[in-house]
Amino acid sequence: MKAIELIGDIDEQHRLRASVPEELPAGPVRLIVLLSEEDAAGTVWAHGLAREWADELRDSRQDLYTLADGQLIDAAR
Repeated sequence: MKAIELIGDIDEQHRLRASVPEELPAGPVRLIVLLSEEDAAGTVWAHGLAREWADELRDSRQDLYTLADGQLIDAAR
């Protein structure tokens, strides 16, 4: 038996939707559904934070430090 990982969505009608590679033949398959252990709030928070910070992280004016700043951790003291 061969395993292929796919990402899918379950809609409000409890139907699973996933795209499979074209080289897979048509026919019945056996599915194992893995549910995320992280709650929805954690995922929503992380995606929201990424959206909020995206513009700031792309702004080169926010690059306050360079590799020349500071001292190496193992530098002589």
